[in-house]
Order: sequence, then structure tokens, then C-alpha cells
Amino acid sequence: MNEEKIPFWRDSRIIKVIIQILIISSILLLIIVFGSNLVNNFRQLGLTFGFGFIFDPELNSRFNIGDSPIPYQPTDPYYKAVLVGLLNSLRVMISGIILAFFLGVIIGLGRLSDNWLVQKIATIYVETIRNTPLLLQLFFWYFAVFLKFPKIDNPLILFNSIFLSNQGVYFPFPLANLQTFLAILTLFLGVVIAFLIWRKQTKTIIQQGTTGRIYNIALIMIIIVSILTIFFGLDWQFPSYDSQIKRIEDGLNISPEFATLLTGLTIYTAGFIAEVVRSGIQAVSQGQWEAAKALGLNSSLVMRLVIFPQALRVMIPPLTSEFLNLAKNSSLAVAIGYNDIYAVSNTISNQTGKSIEMLLIVMATYLIFNLIISTFMNSLNRLVQLKEK
Repeated sequence: MNEEKIPFWRDSRIIKVIIQILIISSILLLIIVFGSNLVNNFRQLGLTFGFGFIFDPELNSRFNIGDSPIPYQPTDPYYKAVLVGLLNSLRVMISGIILAFFLGVIIGLGRLSDNWLVQKIATIYVETIRNTPLLLQLFFWYFAVFLKFPKIDNPLILFNSIFLSNQGVYFPFPLANLQTFLAILTLFLGVVIAFLIWRKQTKTIIQQGTTGRIYNIALIMIIIVSILTIFFGLDWQFPSYDSQIKRIEDGLNISPEFATLLTGLTIYTAGFIAEVVRSGIQAVSQGQWEAAKALGLNSSLVMRLVIFPQALRVMIPPLTSEFLNLAKNSSLAVAIGYNDIYAVSNTISNQTGKSIEMLLIVMATYLIFNLIISTFMNSLNRLVQLKEK
């Protein structure tokens, strides 16, 4: 018996394809209409649309950038200024995400602590940070903290190696030489070996039920060697105050603007990450805690081997949103004078009148950053999810 042929207008598969084609065609049509309208408006105003001015060597940027991770002069082309702003945004985003995650995990665990004082301090932190605007917090850190440090001719010195002044914070920094390279290589190998030992210890605890004391001793030895390498292996360059030129020489200088933005973003985002961590851990059923403790595991092993891996499956999607928010919130740098990609692009658009082009560059930059973060976090999410057979 032959199957009755379904007309194409009743075939759900064909209908779905047609709907998708119509949606894509509508989007392309809107882009063409808006693009044509933009070009016509530019022609009427006697303007041209293009990005060639960025790479034109005869057009100089003509403005200074205080925080420049690469050599930069006001006589450089505009692309160099854009690159400096891009690197400034990247170092804030990467550093902020790492610091906010670790601080958020600590605060989140503190919210679940059995210690009354720790729990209350963590709760006050979360409720205060989450319920005040980020811009207000940035102003507080900038005007009430970092700009209130002593003047450069009388800096506050901590441990005879850290200088605090209203022109920035100066830290010891390793010199770029062979000794530092070998020390960093030693630290990297130590991290790899420690990770392998940690994995072996975890497998031993799960399979044999032993404490893996020998692995703990090995990890402690690696930590001791790493600490000694950091203090004595690296060729440190310590900052020092030169009274003749009235400035601090050598070391790593962190400007008040960068320190403000990094501190504000870290503390603000950590308050939200702490709630993600708390809710993720509480989402694990109480039976998992009881079963793990029945096997003789102590509280730290229960958290590390049983609860936290399961909580990650719940935590990663909202963590992704918080990381994306931190990347986008970094654009508030313009409020405190930090030269990120948004601030640099704004200055260039004011000088050249190329506001549309610079706006598109800023939009593409944040879009690419967020897509990279989303891709990485989605891959991590697939990695920790249960595999169905």
C-alpha cells in the first residue's frame, strides 16, 4: 500500500525551512534599507563612510593615553591608539573575571559557613554590594580611596616594598632576564606536577577510600619549593623614591584609574557570583551530603569531591552571565578616566567626526569579547554535564 503524499504546504519540515528563509530575508532586507539610508545621509552631509582613516599614517592621534601597556606616542596613527584601548580593556576583563570568581567563591562558601560571624559578614557584604549601583561604587573607590592616598613626595610604604600614592600603587616586579625565565619555568612545571598529583590523589580517595597522605606531603613540598622560587628565584625589581625628580622609579605601577576599575568590578561582580555559588551548592540534595559523610569523608573532601562538582552543573550558566556583565560593565571606565576601548574610541570620534565607524568598532569589540567568553563557558558546561548513555 502506497503512502499518501503530503502536500508541501502541510509538511512541517518544509514549513520550518520556509519560515527560517523568510526571517533571514527580512533581516537582510532591514540591513540593506538601513545601510542605504545611512549612505544617503552621509552623502547629503558631504561625509564619507570608511575605516581607512584608522590606518592612515598621516593622521596622528594627537592625544595622550596614561595607561599604555605598549609604547605609544600622540604622533602615532589612530590604529595604535585603538590597540592600546583594546589591550587596556582586555587586562581589566581578564583580571576582573579571575579575581571576581575566586572572591565570589570564598564569599559564597562564607554564606554557608557554620560560623555565625563569618556567615553574617558574608551576608552583609553580598546585600550591600548587590544593592548599590556600580557607578557609585567606582566613584567611592576612586575619590574616597585611591585619590586620598598620600602625595608622591610622601608615599605610604608597606613592607618596605609597596608604595601607595595618589599617582598609583607601585609593586615589586621581576626583571626580564634569564634568571626570571628559569624561575617562571620552574613554577610552571610545579603547577603541572601539582595538578597531576591532585588528580591522582582524588582518584585514590574515590577508588580506595584512603586519605592519600603521601600525596598531601608531595603537594606541601611543591608549595614550599614554589614559595622559595617566588621569593628567591625571581630577580625582583623593587620600587624606590627618587627625591631629585620627585617620582617613584622601577617596579610595577598601577594607576589609580586601573586600580579603581579593577577593584570596583571585582568586588561588585563577586557579590553576585557569591549568590550563584550559594544557590548552586544548596541545589545539591541533602542526601548527597549524608551519603558522602557516611563513607567517612570529612567536610572538605565532601565539598571538593561530591558537592562542588555537582553544583557546577547548576552554577556555570549563571556564572556565564556574570562574566559577560563584568566585560560589559568595564565600559564604565570612561567615568573615572581610564582609557579603555570605549574611552579611546570616543576621543577619536570627537577628533575625526567618524562617530558611526568608531561606534561599530566598539560594538564589534564587546561582541567578540562576549562571544569568546560564552564559547569557553559553554564548552565548560558541556564538559561537566552528565553524559547520557
